[in-house]
Amino acid sequence: MTKAGTTVVRADPPAPAVRLPRRRGIELALIVVAVLLSVYGYCAVGLARQGTVPPGAAGYGAGLGVLALVAHLAVRYRAPYADPLLLPIGVLLNGLGLVLIYRLDLETPGDRAAPTQLVWSTVGVALFIVTALFLRDFRVLQRYSYVCVAAALALLVLPIAFPAVNGARIWIRIAGFSIQPGEFAKVLLAVFFAAYLAANRNALAFSGRRIWWLQLPTGRVLGPIVAIWLLSVVVLVLERDLGTSLLFFGLFVVLLYVATGRTGWIAVGLLLASLGAVAVGWLEPHVHSRVQDWLHPFATIEAGQGPNQLSQSLFAFAAGGTMGAGLGLGHSILIGFAAKSDFILATAGEELGLAGLSAIFLLYGLLVERGYRAGLALRDPFGRLLAVGLASIVALQVFVIAGGVTGLIPLTGMAMPFLAQGGSSVVTNWAIVALLIRVSDSARSQYDGEVAA
Repeated sequence: MTKAGTTVVRADPPAPAVRLPRRRGIELALIVVAVLLSVYGYCAVGLARQGTVPPGAAGYGAGLGVLALVAHLAVRYRAPYADPLLLPIGVLLNGLGLVLIYRLDLETPGDRAAPTQLVWSTVGVALFIVTALFLRDFRVLQRYSYVCVAAALALLVLPIAFPAVNGARIWIRIAGFSIQPGEFAKVLLAVFFAAYLAANRNALAFSGRRIWWLQLPTGRVLGPIVAIWLLSVVVLVLERDLGTSLLFFGLFVVLLYVATGRTGWIAVGLLLASLGAVAVGWLEPHVHSRVQDWLHPFATIEAGQGPNQLSQSLFAFAAGGTMGAGLGLGHSILIGFAAKSDFILATAGEELGLAGLSAIFLLYGLLVERGYRAGLALRDPFGRLLAVGLASIVALQVFVIAGGVTGLIPLTGMAMPFLAQGGSSVVTNWAIVALLIRVSDSARSQYDGEVAA
């Protein structure tokens, strides 16, 4: 349109704001599938062992379903943009763990662990709900990083005052009640490592002296975090809990690499881990015996003393084959007292086979991958390091346990996340999922705000 020689151009109307899908309906559908699969496993065990559906199947399904539904509602209300896979994966792994423990309880009528594990699972989901509802911004944790590390060290020191159990001082047992403080300490140390490295990442990456290919930061910058790591590892060595020591060391190296972007730290970490493992393996009798069992898993059979735990575990995996013997039809209880804890993966391998084990490892892989994705999507360095650290805890723990029970590495006493018997472990794992939910919600809501603008 023209007027007095001037051209007037009408501006296009502004584009409508694009909103990212929240995907809470997908999450709810996956939760329903996870609960149904857990109930199916519970019924399959009863049919295989007793020829009938267990009388508590309906109650088990209802209890697990209500817990999962309340957790979903908390996420829908407080973290609407959170990753829709994290909560269903946690529900499915926790449900499968309850099924496996119930199946092993049938072999030990005088020692039933499934009811206690269900109570701890309820506590864990309750902690998840509280975290989702009241921790509106995960960056608040950065302010309390030194409080977290002080609490973590206190938790690590406490078990030294209590008697050793199976060669390790990692439990606090009072009047039949026991907790494993190291499980809570790993999350607190992850918060501290993430906060400290986020605040000093530039100094760690670009200051100090260069030796060969490695840029070493100044002692003033690296000293505090190395001192705290060394103190935690020394305490754990005194407690003979080398599995958690390896976990802390791996977490330290991974976060240091993510903070600096320098691959040399991985090489240094592997070298130090190898030297430490060799030294402790020779000097500490409890660890030395486990190394010998790893090198010669069938030595007790050849000596006429019968199979040990590791050899029984290997037999269970071999008996499972590709498709497994079926839930309730294996003999992994022959492993002994650790069948429900350290070696519960052997039950899954025997009764679900290679196919079932692959599905379990894929679930863990998805959980770790979604944690990494949530962290990398954030611009906030603390959130990025926290998400990577929490996901790495799960990844390292699965590797250490699976490698130990399959004979890949020497066995260390740790709990398989969500699957194994252990109240402290399941509560901590639900706390990890809750924090990852919060981080993933912040990452996607941040992106959604930019698109809408």
